[in-house]
Amino acid sequence: MLVSATEMLQKARAGKYAVGQFNINNLEWTKAILLTAQELNSPVILGVSEGAGKYMTGFNTVAAMVKAMDESLGITVPVALHLDHGSYEGCYKCIKAGFTSIMFDGSHFPIDENVAKTTELVNVAHGLGLSIEAEVGSIGGEEDGVVGAGECADPNECKMIADLGVDFLAAGIGNIHGKYPENWAGLSFETLAAVNEKVGDMPLVLHGGTGIPDDMIAKAISLGVAKINVNTECQLSFQEATRAYIEAGKDQQGKGFDPRKLLAPGFEAIKAKVKEKMELFGSVNKA
Repeated sequence: MLVSATEMLQKARAGKYAVGQFNINNLEWTKAILLTAQELNSPVILGVSEGAGKYMTGFNTVAAMVKAMDESLGITVPVALHLDHGSYEGCYKCIKAGFTSIMFDGSHFPIDENVAKTTELVNVAHGLGLSIEAEVGSIGGEEDGVVGAGECADPNECKMIADLGVDFLAAGIGNIHGKYPENWAGLSFETLAAVNEKVGDMPLVLHGGTGIPDDMIAKAISLGVAKINVNTECQLSFQEATRAYIEAGKDQQGKGFDPRKLLAPGFEAIKAKVKEKMELFGSVNKA
């Protein structure tokens, strides 16, 4: 059931759990995540980066695939189709394509420009019943050309953006896209607590969910995080399962080279990882 992410995240914030955003890259990713959400009776957010959207031949293709798959699989849990780290232009493309939620990442702009562009997009999104996420500070690492040094957000700037009417807010608290380095200092809970105090009941978003220890996840949820993004862990799980299948020579047995057989172990690995994360985040049976 395709919906905006507003209600599911408000419920998560109030209920002290988090909804997982799992990025999709192709049909297998999408099917695995949707089926797992349905089996666990969990709300879910399908994240699409601009790079992944381009890889899948455009946002129109992605939206059509997700809508058709949602209906064909009989999905009844709430599902949001969400643009991840969207540019100003990318947001409009996703709105036109039929996404139910967008993220405008204006964190690399001066705060006045971030405010101006976010204000415009909030008005457009809400006029169409879509949810919108904004970002303050930056997420460390690189994702589809968006590079951040991992600067912690200014709580006062978070309040400025929150007051524009965004539905949920990503604030940099030392989190990083991709694998975390061994010398990672950890999440800045001091920053998160300060942001939480400034923005009231607004659901907060934790990007770079791969590799954050479970106890930090739990503490982040207790301080207002209601959406946690996972991408790299699914990629790693898919890669490891596919590698094991090939190295075991199973692709050389019978019709093991058939893509439906070749990709099946990776598909099951994604399902297992998504289940693990939904249980950790506390979203099971919250649909």
